[in-house]
Amino acid sequence: MSKGKKKSGTVKKLSTQVVPVIGMSMVVEAELVAMMQRLGIVRSESYNKLGSVSHWGLDWRKAYPEVRSLRTPESLGLPSKLMEWTVSDVGKAISAQQAACIEALGKILHKRFPGKENKKRRNQCYKQLSSPSFLDDPFLPRIVRKQFQRGHSRIKNQIVYQQNGYSCQRISRHTYQLELAGLRRGKRHRILVRYNRKITGQIRLIYNLHLQRFEIHFLVDHGTINNPTECRCVGVDKGYTEVFYDSDGRAHGLGLGKLATNKSDRIVKKNRNRGQLWALHRKLEKIDPAKSARILENNLSRKTENRRLRKDQAVIFVIGAASKSLFRGESLKVFAEDLTQAIKGFRQSLAMSRRLNTWMKGAIRDSLQKWANWTGSVVSEIQPSYTSQIDSVTGTLLGVRKGDSFTRFNGVVLQADYNAAKNILARGTDQEISRFMTRVEVQAVLLRRTARFLKGMDLSLIDAVELGWLDSKHSKTQAFKELLTGM
Repeated sequence: MSKGKKKSGTVKKLSTQVVPVIGMSMVVEAELVAMMQRLGIVRSESYNKLGSVSHWGLDWRKAYPEVRSLRTPESLGLPSKLMEWTVSDVGKAISAQQAACIEALGKILHKRFPGKENKKRRNQCYKQLSSPSFLDDPFLPRIVRKQFQRGHSRIKNQIVYQQNGYSCQRISRHTYQLELAGLRRGKRHRILVRYNRKITGQIRLIYNLHLQRFEIHFLVDHGTINNPTECRCVGVDKGYTEVFYDSDGRAHGLGLGKLATNKSDRIVKKNRNRGQLWALHRKLEKIDPAKSARILENNLSRKTENRRLRKDQAVIFVIGAASKSLFRGESLKVFAEDLTQAIKGFRQSLAMSRRLNTWMKGAIRDSLQKWANWTGSVVSEIQPSYTSQIDSVTGTLLGVRKGDSFTRFNGVVLQADYNAAKNILARGTDQEISRFMTRVEVQAVLLRRTARFLKGMDLSLIDAVELGWLDSKHSKTQAFKELLTGM
């Protein structure tokens, strides 16, 4: 069984906890809302000041002096510390956005500087992108400005507090009292929260606009886990009927497709009925305004549906349980498909598009990463092209997938998802196929391997197409024609 090496060490098991506020006076509520409005101005101006490319690579610890030169806390009647904590929070968010941009540029850099011979040049580009020095390069600023979306903030419903900005005291078994720093020095606001442990560290007081309530958001440390130097490698195929199918032959998260389809169909049916009511409302606006207003208020409100969508946790529960069962407390190196890019030129029915949109690839990816962090595992994403069309036994394109079955060239039938998971595991350690290669380049590599395999059987690619072993679509490619002329 393949093993993967990684650095040893310890990892913290962190999760975000949301605690409702169950008690505060009207005076405290009014002042907290006023503080949120003022800090919203700070947050917006901080994004405008620091969100441009000219502040690329800025340390969030140095963000406050930059913003203070533009806006002083006295001009808004805010304590300096409250403003500093908000600006630092914005600085961290912008740094995370820049890091995501650099990761997204990987495909462009591999296309511009392909192959192992250009690895040093790519590493040099990554090093330049970590600081504003990339602006002196003739190529990097163009791709950064095309990829990087300058952030703007209209958030006016939260306050960030560090540890010295509040105190926490136990009132009863399930109630704690927080004393929060206010606008006046030495004046603190008391609020009650429903929780059974003392709150520590950075907290975020948020007014939830959907639930119409105040909440405290903070990180909870569930302990640490030791990272082993070696871990077992596993490939996972992301599916729709199930969340994952791993290279050990186990399915995780069965029933996801049924839940997602039922949820999608219910929403469509409801929205069709809402469309008819909306047409009736518009028709009666001039004929019977009173009835039209009643329809708008009583039948076209989103309150009930929004509440139902928030409480509909079945799909999220299945995804989380699938990720947990994959690791089973074991430290693994997981190879998964990189499904962040849309499939261009692929047409499908409206119903299929709708159902695939509800299949949240981002939610599956985030859940997988969360449980990897909690178990000291590593998730590596691979180039996904043709992983479901390769015979995992021979590593060639000989065979046909139909539904949940993959028929090999010799007639042996394999479970399609299991076959794809084994291909993903092999792709993770493939030296010829990198994550950022294009589909055409991957196809050329696989056709060369298929041709070599057929040569050992005294057959050619044309023979494989005629026998029905190889899909005829490959015969239209440039790589196929070049291999024929070279034979």
